[in-house]
Amino acid sequence: MKLGLAGGVIAVLLIVAVVVGYSTFFTVSQTQQALVVRLGKPVRVIIDPGLNAKVLLIDSVIYIDKRLLNVESPAQEITLSSQDNSSRAELVGERLVVDAFVRYRVIDPLKYYQTVGASGADAQLSILLNSALRTVLGAATLTDVVRDRRQELMVKMRDQINIKSQPYGIEIVDVRIRRADLPPKNSQAVYQRMQTERQREAAEFRAQGSQKSQEIRAKADRDVTVLLAEASSRAEQIRGQGDSERNRIFADAYGRDPDFFAFYRSMQAYEKSMQRSDTRLVLKPNTDFFRFFADPSGQPQPEAQAAPNPQTPPSKPAGSK
Repeated sequence: MKLGLAGGVIAVLLIVAVVVGYSTFFTVSQTQQALVVRLGKPVRVIIDPGLNAKVLLIDSVIYIDKRLLNVESPAQEITLSSQDNSSRAELVGERLVVDAFVRYRVIDPLKYYQTVGASGADAQLSILLNSALRTVLGAATLTDVVRDRRQELMVKMRDQINIKSQPYGIEIVDVRIRRADLPPKNSQAVYQRMQTERQREAAEFRAQGSQKSQEIRAKADRDVTVLLAEASSRAEQIRGQGDSERNRIFADAYGRDPDFFAFYRSMQAYEKSMQRSDTRLVLKPNTDFFRFFADPSGQPQPEAQAAPNPQTPPSKPAGSK
């Protein structure tokens, strides 16, 4: 009976010890920092990870994340500056829909808890981010935000928010503009102006290309005409030289053997005049043209005696009846 009672007491004491130990000791992980609050008043800040102790039933522990945290700003319209040095005068003074976010970390848990509390930093930083967007982007132009000075403007917003967030124990690491677009009611008009501008440039390029094409084609035609004229002149010269050489060869051949030259030229004349065509020659067989037909030596033939006319009666001898 005594052993059972003693075992129960020991069990109760062990349970109480476990509860007291669980309520007294706490662990801070590597991604956290802790603030020990005693009856609502901060008494200790724990930054290093490990096992720590607190006063039972009096102290409470508030954990604060020491990693990079993110606060996003809802998309809002920002009126940009009307001073734009670009050639597109239609884009000045435009309203821009901007969507941005800020990344921060808590570097002083005590200030953080005393100023914004355990969960009020997001609301406060959202206000600071909206103020920085309107202040910094309000002095910039559309070209600056979209293309030329976007990185510079984000750095300027980060520095401005960082200065205002130092009393809260917060360090601003980065500020980014996620999206910067024109409002829907202005986008269509801008797109139409851009389309008109591109069409004008395209028409100008086509006109320049057509003019250049005509110039190239005219130059090519002129070069072709010149080349053909030069080639024709050169051909006539070569043909004249060939004819001259041919005549010289013929003359030389004629001087060497006039009879053979006459025979050769006559053979050529026969070949050309007796082709398969409708050409008809009405010549006497004993003409000079056919002298090589009767005699290979080409001697001219005597005139043939005239044949008696069969219709003419023969003359009667003298004295006949």
